[in-house]
Amino acid sequence: MTANHADVLVVGGGILGLATAYQLLRRQPGLRLALIEREATLAAHQSGHNSGVLHAGLYYAPGSLKARLCREGKAELEAFAAEHDVPVRRTGKLVVAVDASELPALEGLRRRAEANAVPGLEVVEPARMRELEPHVRGVRGLWSPSTAVTDYGRICAVLADRIRQAGGTIETGRVFTGATTRGREVVARTSRGDLVAGGLVVCAGLWADTAARSTGDPDEPRIVPFRGDYYVLTDDARALVRGLIYPVPDPRFPFLGVHFTTRLDGAVWAGPNAVLALARTGYRRRDVAVRDLAATLTYPGFIRLAATYLRTGAAEMWRDLSRRAFLGALRRYIPELRGDQIRFGPSGVRAQALDRDGTLVDDFRLGGRGRILQVRNAPSPAATSSLAIGGMLADTALERFAAA
Repeated sequence: MTANHADVLVVGGGILGLATAYQLLRRQPGLRLALIEREATLAAHQSGHNSGVLHAGLYYAPGSLKARLCREGKAELEAFAAEHDVPVRRTGKLVVAVDASELPALEGLRRRAEANAVPGLEVVEPARMRELEPHVRGVRGLWSPSTAVTDYGRICAVLADRIRQAGGTIETGRVFTGATTRGREVVARTSRGDLVAGGLVVCAGLWADTAARSTGDPDEPRIVPFRGDYYVLTDDARALVRGLIYPVPDPRFPFLGVHFTTRLDGAVWAGPNAVLALARTGYRRRDVAVRDLAATLTYPGFIRLAATYLRTGAAEMWRDLSRRAFLGALRRYIPELRGDQIRFGPSGVRAQALDRDGTLVDDFRLGGRGRILQVRNAPSPAATSSLAIGGMLADTALERFAAA
């Protein structure tokens, strides 16, 4: 591969870009592959700012890409982690109905999870719930023993090593600014000059819509960034949680609500909430990018979304501003938890695609045309599904770029 020419160029050094590059090189050894990342480090955003959960597939509509690729991706990722000595801990997940009003939604979740062939599911009554999570309160639960946690940062580092070992090149600090197709080639514009490739796969995450627009594709669905803040339990409170404790999700809303996650190092994260980020990389409340914020607030889809979920959004904002309100949400599940047992922890920003009619895009959405492929929406469980998504993109790229 010359300095400025590749068979395939991958844009994005998060877990999806890395997984796609890895799968391309597995399928076609010797492929001249290059990957560029805008930040100075790989996995700088969603891939390095998540709770580390390996999802079993409870939540996703049967037949959807999420349902299929989560199941396939989890198995493939667990095998990859075992091969490369990345730890995986099967903590199990307990979804808790706090009162009788949540039982119909819990039953709906059970049916959906069974349709998705989630293994080992168990509907549990309070006595069994206390065996699994002695400090939890609820009237019934759904136990998923195969849910696990891992370290996605380490997964990304191993993927990068494997890409380089297979002859691929990775360059950080190089911003993708657009692309045009020229015959059987794509000319990609970057902050360090043009790159020419036989095909382009864009895994731009928080910049998925602007990247698509820069290649001539529509910029809808738009990416709306949502910040999620975690609290961390103090050392003396860790014993209150054994594995993962989740609420019954609202099927109308793609966010799962505040929950407890025991991580590989024994730390317990509590959260996240979900509030509008004031910048695409707005990890702190004070992080504001006027251009990003204006684009969100003037987008008809966001205006309709805000009107539809006014009460839910207000509650999330209040929890974001009020430590007491956040604690109250956590104590619904663990009443013993005290205010002095939580401290402010890390934050992440989720790239959520939003259609013009105000619909939050739920499923994975992969698009593009000709020699340019685009990942338009890849929220959770994208990390769990990464190798399966990467495999799908790799297969499409090799078939399409060879034929085009």
